[in-house]
Amino acid sequence: MRIAVPNKGRLHEPALDLLERAGLHVVDGADRKLYADTIDPDVTLLFARAADIPKYVSDGAADVGITGHDQIAESDPDNVAELLDLGFGQCRLVLASPEDGDIERVEQLDGKKVATEFPTIARNYFDEQGVEPHIVEVTGATELTPHVEMADAIIDITSTGTTLKVNRLGIIDEVLSSSVRLFAREDVADDDKVGQIETALESVLSADGKRYLMMNVPEDRLDAVRSVIPGMGGPTVMDIASGNGKDGKVAVHAVVDERDVFETINEVKSEGASDILVTEIERLVE
Repeated sequence: MRIAVPNKGRLHEPALDLLERAGLHVVDGADRKLYADTIDPDVTLLFARAADIPKYVSDGAADVGITGHDQIAESDPDNVAELLDLGFGQCRLVLASPEDGDIERVEQLDGKKVATEFPTIARNYFDEQGVEPHIVEVTGATELTPHVEMADAIIDITSTGTTLKVNRLGIIDEVLSSSVRLFAREDVADDDKVGQIETALESVLSADGKRYLMMNVPEDRLDAVRSVIPGMGGPTVMDIASGNGKDGKVAVHAVVDERDVFETINEVKSEGASDILVTEIERLVE
């Protein structure tokens, strides 16, 4: 099973880090290599340009891919299925025009020129809007094209909007919201190994922002402690083996959101809990 991942850029390190945390450790290094083995003998990584990964998967060079939703939408393959939003690489594709210009609405672009690195996404967007501009395909510095009279507007990626502001461009509409996705070719999407990869990555994402609480609680205070513990379902209650039940305490374990830990510790302590321990969670299979 080959997983295509970005070979460089802002998506490279987060993608490798997520795979490592999911247990797919790279065993022979990844620098300047096309392929890398993982600790799973059935899984190999293939390194490619983020924009090329959808085609690699669609054409069979890889079975599974990790890249931005924007790249998948631009490639527009008809035989891949998105499996999981990996939650990083967030950005937006927006339609923008000069702040001091006359264009303020999408329909004003009928017959006008729109520059973009994403012609497929642009055409699909304008088809939905019922507008027919002339798409000017560029390979960089899209935000400069209105100022050199190459285009009347642009469709480009933005994360914070700073570059648009610097170039005196105002957003007219959001074209696409994007983040990095796990996807697979449709003929292997139901394969057991693909399912294992998806479950492993999802378990890491589920654990993000969660903490594991362990504490000892007097049995007569158990209901009170339970009532102040937020989180996933009810807490787990277990006998304390070393105490042989003589001290009248039980062990209580619970998964809570990191943002609730401070308040929860204070509340359970006030209800009689002791020996409170908080640990990080590496993976959580729900």
